[in-house]
Amino acid sequence: MTEIRATNITWHEGHVNRDEREALLKQKGVLIWMTGLSGSGKSTIAYTLEHALVQRGHLAYVLDGDNIRHGLNKNLGFSAEDREENIRRIGEVAKLFADTGVITITAFISPYRKDRDNNRELLGDGEFVEVYCKAPLEVCEDRDPKGLYKKARAGEIKGFTGIDDPYEEPLKPELVIETDKLSPQEAAVALIEMLESQGKIEKLKD
Repeated sequence: MTEIRATNITWHEGHVNRDEREALLKQKGVLIWMTGLSGSGKSTIAYTLEHALVQRGHLAYVLDGDNIRHGLNKNLGFSAEDREENIRRIGEVAKLFADTGVITITAFISPYRKDRDNNRELLGDGEFVEVYCKAPLEVCEDRDPKGLYKKARAGEIKGFTGIDDPYEEPLKPELVIETDKLSPQEAAVALIEMLESQGKIEKLKD
């Protein structure tokens, strides 16, 4: 549990409720939490989905792991404690985004099941959609877009997920995308179909 250090603070309710914001945007606010090993395709799929949704007239935004660590979480490292705090902060930010009615997409390794489950509890029923971007470790290593696996194997990076730090697979994700079998475009289609089936966005009329 994160220690609350601020005192003399009060929660203020606004004059515009969530239903009004969602009606304005013609969509439901939701957090699509993409998790998976480094190199599993999370960011690529996230940005492909964002683009597809915007093309359809929906407001969507990606919170990407590396990008967030350049700003909001630049004071955090990769220890278990810092990773927990990294994911906690993102959960709080993503909750605010979803409350505005935005389709919020995160792309974080988020290796620990407990941290992901804690963020699920922040949101209401059906507002947290866990998407497991699943790919065999050898596939992720072959891709190695940032050269991180090579450095981890050489001992230059310690505590690297999948090598010398664990990745805890989701137990009951809303969707599993086998990224060694689907293209990013095919994955985005699957995600859009899921959003349609859940009533988060309307189906396109023929």
